[in-house]
Amino acid sequence: MELTFLGATGTVTGSKYLLKSGNRQILIDCGLFQGLKQLRLRNWAKLPVNPAKIDTVILTHAHIDHSGYLPVLVKNGFLGRVYCSEGTADLCKIMLPDAAHLQEEEAEYANRRGFSKHHPALPLYTKEDAENALSLLTPVHFEQDIDLGDGLTFRLSPNGHILGSAFVRIHNQKTSVLFSGDIGRSNDILMRPPVRIKQADYLLIESTYGNRLHQNDDPKVKLTAIINKTVKRKGVVVIPVFAVGRAQELLYYIYLLKESGAIAADIPVYLNSPMAVDATEIFNLYHGEHRLSAEQCSALFSTAHVVNSIEQSKALNEAKGPMIILSASGMASGGRVVHHLKAFATNPKNTILFVGFQAAGTRGASMLDGAESIKIHGEYIPVRAHIELISNLSAHADYSEILNWLAGFESAPKKTFIVHGEPVAADAMRRHIEEKLHWQVVVPEYMQTVALA
Repeated sequence: MELTFLGATGTVTGSKYLLKSGNRQILIDCGLFQGLKQLRLRNWAKLPVNPAKIDTVILTHAHIDHSGYLPVLVKNGFLGRVYCSEGTADLCKIMLPDAAHLQEEEAEYANRRGFSKHHPALPLYTKEDAENALSLLTPVHFEQDIDLGDGLTFRLSPNGHILGSAFVRIHNQKTSVLFSGDIGRSNDILMRPPVRIKQADYLLIESTYGNRLHQNDDPKVKLTAIINKTVKRKGVVVIPVFAVGRAQELLYYIYLLKESGAIAADIPVYLNSPMAVDATEIFNLYHGEHRLSAEQCSALFSTAHVVNSIEQSKALNEAKGPMIILSASGMASGGRVVHHLKAFATNPKNTILFVGFQAAGTRGASMLDGAESIKIHGEYIPVRAHIELISNLSAHADYSEILNWLAGFESAPKKTFIVHGEPVAADAMRRHIEEKLHWQVVVPEYMQTVALA
């Protein structure tokens, strides 16, 4: 086997790994780069491998940094099967067309307002490209060995990050390689814990929080304080959320706070993300993967007023507080939340609350770093609102939780590769594993190729 790191090295985005075995070429994950401009430009560059020569794609999960490049791959000649779990397939059916819609919408807006350097501005891919990619999805069950031909098999195992998310273990009768994807948390309020894996010859492990520990305190306490302080100011709480995972978790927490009386039951809550609405409905179809009952799922869904149309979304920007708005995207890099930031970030009565990891170069990271203004649609918007972070709502395991999961291996892999982390976090994760488990660990470089004996 031979493995090439085509993404998620030195960054948490752009997850892509090319595995060659005999005459087979398999791409594990097919994600978009996000954040810093030099990373985003990779989405437009020619892929170092001919897409038509790739036999198969296997997705760990549906998040755009793991699946969002798929329409580009298909547009440029890929015709093979795209294997994934059933939950991932259902989520991709809403996420990929939505990603295409956002890109088409942003290109149209840039052309109409004239703030793009490109004439005309073009989307990376269209809804038609996304639909073509979806036609190749091949859902498979967890914990079943799937034959890829030429002696290669793979298996998906639940890893607890979001609905459908999986560890991918590939075996060629001699050597096994395990791709962690994004690892969930053992005590997540919604998702069941990641399953234990006992053996792999080679391991690729994520390191998003490789240098950090999540706080042990109950996130409901801080969430209550932030909401109540903002309500007292008659302000608006804007929460940029990932449409899959964080949106559902925040809705459930807000439901619990209202039920307990920790926050006023009459505070209006708006879910302004069509994709999050669809994802919440899908959530109700997969009770085996999460902890909520049908009744709890129903309560979660009824917590917020659903914002459907563009007109309703625009009207929210003119509304007065107090109110809570949940809107995608989670890093404030695009989507409807950008318009809400434009409307509400300028007022000190309001609060912008982040509840997930913010990649370098995103508006979310800038605001958390204390930026006095953020660039939206070609103009700089002053940031005067309160900026808050609840870090322990993340769907990623921290380094201690990852070490605990790694302790379930019966023997050390021949080599462990640290991926999906920014440089400091990845190196910290390397050090933790070396010191705690005494495994052989490597932090690979972008485009590096390694032989797997």
